[in-house]
Formats: sequence, C-alpha cells, structure tokens
Amino acid sequence: MIKKLSALLVCIALNAGASDKTEADFAMYVDKLKAEAIDKGYSPSLIDTAFSTVTFKKKVIAQDKSQPEVVETLETYLPKRVPSWKVETARKLYKENKTLLDKIEKEFGVQGRFIVALWGLESSFGRYQGSYPVISALVTLAFDGRREEMYRNQLWAALDILKDGHVNIDDFKGSWAGAMGQTQFMPTSFNSYAVDYNKDGRKDIWTTKEDAFASIANYLKTEGWNDALTWGRQVKLPAGFDTNLIVKRGTKSRKEWLDEWAKSERSLSDWQKLGLRRADGSDLPEASLKAALVMPDDSNGRMYLAYDNYKVLMHWNRSYYFATSVGYLSDRIGYPKI
Repeated sequence: MIKKLSALLVCIALNAGASDKTEADFAMYVDKLKAEAIDKGYSPSLIDTAFSTVTFKKKVIAQDKSQPEVVETLETYLPKRVPSWKVETARKLYKENKTLLDKIEKEFGVQGRFIVALWGLESSFGRYQGSYPVISALVTLAFDGRREEMYRNQLWAALDILKDGHVNIDDFKGSWAGAMGQTQFMPTSFNSYAVDYNKDGRKDIWTTKEDAFASIANYLKTEGWNDALTWGRQVKLPAGFDTNLIVKRGTKSRKEWLDEWAKSERSLSDWQKLGLRRADGSDLPEASLKAALVMPDDSNGRMYLAYDNYKVLMHWNRSYYFATSVGYLSDRIGYPKI
C-alpha cells in the first residue's frame, strides 16, 4: 500500500513454508529478482550494490513467528505505549524543537504535537529505528511467500530509494519488517511522502530530524489533515444507547471502514441530543463539527467521538489502539495538565 505500514501490521503470520526451503532455493530466488530488476530498468551496478550483501535472514521469519498472542485492551495498551517517561520526553523534545515544529506546522498545516507524538510512538523519538538491512529483510519476506507481491513491490521501491541516492547501502537499515528510519515508513511510503526539508539533496529520515518531521507532516497533509481540528475526545454513553450508531468493527478494507464511518458520523449537537457527554459528564462542545463514534474495544470500554483527523491517523495505521495512542500522546504534549 502507499500508506505507511507499521511493523506490527505489515508482517503478521507469514506461512511456515520457508523453513522447508533451502539456501539453494533462496539463491535461485535472488537470481530471479535480479533478472526482474534488470527488466525493470535498474542498472547492473545498482543491482550489484543492492544485492551484494543479501542473505536469508532467519531472524526476520523468527521475529514474525514469535509474535505474542496477547489479549490487549485499550486500558492495558495505553499505559505500555504511552508511559509517563514517554510523555515527559515528548514534552521536553517538543519544547526543544518548537521553532522547527512551528515552521513545519505553518508550511504543512499539521500541529507540532501530532508530529512529535508519531515520532515518539514509531521510533521512540528516533532512538529505535531497527538494525536489519532493508534489502535483505524484504527479499527474505518475499521469498517466504505469503505476501510475496507486496514485498516485491516494497523491494522495487527500496531500489528506487538507493537509485535516487537518499541513503547508501551500508546505512539502509530498518525494522525486521522493512519499516525505516525515525518515521518507520515502508519504502513505498517513503517514495510517496518523504521530504528533503533541509535541501541537501537527500530525503534522510534516518539521521536528519528536519526531514523526518517534515515527512510526517507531509504524510498527514497529503492524506487530508485539518489543523483546525484535533483528533477526537473520550465520551460517555447514556444507558440503553443504540450501539448500531457506533462505527462497526471488523471491517476488512479501508473503504468498508470509511463506509461505516459515514453511517455513524453526526453533528456534535445531534450526539448531544442522543445523550452523549464528555468523559467528565459535561456537555459536548457547541461547535459545528461532525464526528463518528468509535469503539476500540467493546461497549464496556472507552468510547470516542472522532473527527476527520482520526481517519488520517487510521490511514497511517488502521488500528484503533494506535490512532488513539497518537491522539492521547498529542493531548498530553499540548495540554500538560491532563
């Protein structure tokens, strides 16, 4: 997909067939990829450079197959993803980078607190970007087979990144799933959204904070961010509330999810008439805004009236937990007293 894919969602449950394949099988597969790359017009020198250190990364498959099957709720997820130290670090770094963030906010129309929240949640403020060679990881995942076409497309996008000189092969590192840099963009997302903000000729999301911040902002702006809005607010439902008004869970595609969003979306005044109140029990804001009602867990869990910006966060990563954690951290940055 063009959108950014998080490491957790990109590589879920690849098949077990790779364990039955041999090193010779892998070498033959690499040769096929190199031949296809030639057919696509990539230069022999680029292909030699890109594939010179490609090896089958057993740890990539092992990482995937060791994904823990933990039953999470938002109540358990938020304290782990947004602990107090991360909130304090986010506030500190927001202040330290405020001049730059204000400049990017003005140019792209994306509030700085959301940029820092995504930066913090994706790479712990650039500290944890992954140490896997991106080409090897993508070739391994394509070879494993379950989502071969998707990973081959990511591989071609990765070759474009090398071809355009944004990173050298030795520094071309990322997560075991192929997500890269401080933004944890997949290669296709990099090619769609990354920005050379400092004008040095490279879109460097690995080591250049300016490029990373602007790339996050560009992603959000491109996908429809509105800096006149926030993301949403937690609400209380009245007794006997019609749960059919909540965005339906379990949708298989973004289009289907957006259709469900449209069915739920109403004005704040309409939600007020239906008995919804803020989490503290007070009335909803008197503003001419529309919002959909989202339910990260079930009808006994937290409920949120979500604005259009929430849809953008769900484009970045179609996970209620992730989108809500971004909004939650951004609020803790912007409103330190909460």
